[in-house]
Amino acid sequence: MGDALCLVVNPAAGRGRVARMLPEVLGALSAGPVSVRLCESASLSHAEELAVDASGQGEAVVAVGGDGLVGRLAAAVAGADGVLGIIPAGRGNDFARMLGIPARPAGAAAVLLKGQPQAVDLMAVRAADGPEQVVAGSIYLGVPSEGGEIANNSRLTVGAIGYQLAGLRALFAWKPATFVVDTTTGDTGMADTGLSTGMAHTGLSTGVADTGLSAGSGDRFPGFCVVIANSAYLAAGTIAAPSADVTDGLLDVITVRHGPKPSFVRVMLRAGHGTHVRLKQVGTRTAPWVTVTADRVMPVGADGETLRYASPLQAGAPLRIRALPGALRVITPAPHAPLRPAVHRSAAMTRHRSPETVRRLWPPRKDSANSGRAESSAGVPAIRT
Repeated sequence: MGDALCLVVNPAAGRGRVARMLPEVLGALSAGPVSVRLCESASLSHAEELAVDASGQGEAVVAVGGDGLVGRLAAAVAGADGVLGIIPAGRGNDFARMLGIPARPAGAAAVLLKGQPQAVDLMAVRAADGPEQVVAGSIYLGVPSEGGEIANNSRLTVGAIGYQLAGLRALFAWKPATFVVDTTTGDTGMADTGLSTGMAHTGLSTGVADTGLSAGSGDRFPGFCVVIANSAYLAAGTIAAPSADVTDGLLDVITVRHGPKPSFVRVMLRAGHGTHVRLKQVGTRTAPWVTVTADRVMPVGADGETLRYASPLQAGAPLRIRALPGALRVITPAPHAPLRPAVHRSAAMTRHRSPETVRRLWPPRKDSANSGRAESSAGVPAIRT
C-alpha cells in the first residue's frame, strides 16, 4: 500500500454513528507512517468524485461506510486504476466480511497499515438498454430485493435480524413470479465500462458447475429469487453463495424455486449457515456471465441498495451481468490468498458434511466484519475535502 490515505466519509450517516467512530480510526492510523486526508461527502455521487480525484493524486481511497458506499467507490477506484481500503461502518458490511476485514474500527485501521493490495473481481450489470453499472458484492431479484427496499426504508433495521424481519415482510406480500436465467451465451450486449473482463486470459468456460439450472437458451421457472454473487455474503452475513470466491473470475448464480411460503422461510434460516444449497428447491451454477428476466415488475438490489438503473426492472427486460476478473485492487489482511467464506468447504460440499459440522464453523469470530451500523448514503453538506 502507499503512504497516503484519503478517507471518504459521510459524517451524518447512521444518525452520526460514522462520525462517532472516526476518532478511533484516526487515532489508530496516527500510529503508522501514513498521511491521512479526510474527505467528507455530500452524497454517493460526490463520494465517487472524491475517490477519482484522490486516486489521481496517488492516494489509497478508504471507504468509511457500508456496502452501498463500498460498491460505488470500488467502481470509481477501479476505473481510476487506484487502490481501495475499507473501514466497515454500515448495516451489512458484507464485502468487508468477505475480505476478512475486522468490524472494529481499530482493527480495520490496522489492516490499512499492515495489509497489502490484492486484485479482486467486480461485476458489471446492465438493465435493458440502460447504462452499465459496476457492483462489488451481489445482485439480487425477488424476495431479497423487495426485502432490501423495506429494510432501507426502515429506521429500525439493525444487522442480520433487521434484514430477516424485512425479508419476512417481503415474503408475506410476495406475488408469484417466473424467472428466466441464461448462462449459456457470452453475448451480453453490454457497453464497455472501461474495465476489462479478462476472460481471454482466464480460460474459463460457461456453466462450470451446474447443480440445479438446466442447459439451453435459458432456465425458466416460477420462483422466489435469483442471486448473482461475487461475494458469498448478503444482508449482514447471510451466506447466500457459500462457494463464492472473489478471485476466481466467476459469478455464482443461486436460484430458489417456487413452493409454499414456509419453504422459503426454511431457505432463509439455512442460508444463515450456508447450507440452503443442499435443498432441492435451491439451484446453483457458476458462469462468467448471466442474463436474467422476470415476468413482472420488481426492484433489483445491488450492494445493499436498489440498483440505480433498474428501480424497478420492467417485466421481460433483460438484466445482463458479467464478471470483471481482477478489476479492483483492495487492501486485505492476507494478500494473494483465495478469498472465500469460512464455511466454503462445508457449505459447498454439502453431501459430505453434517449440519453440526457446519455450525461449528459458523458464526465467525466476533472481530469479523459484522454490522449494526447504517449505510452511508444519506446526503449532508460537504464540510471539508
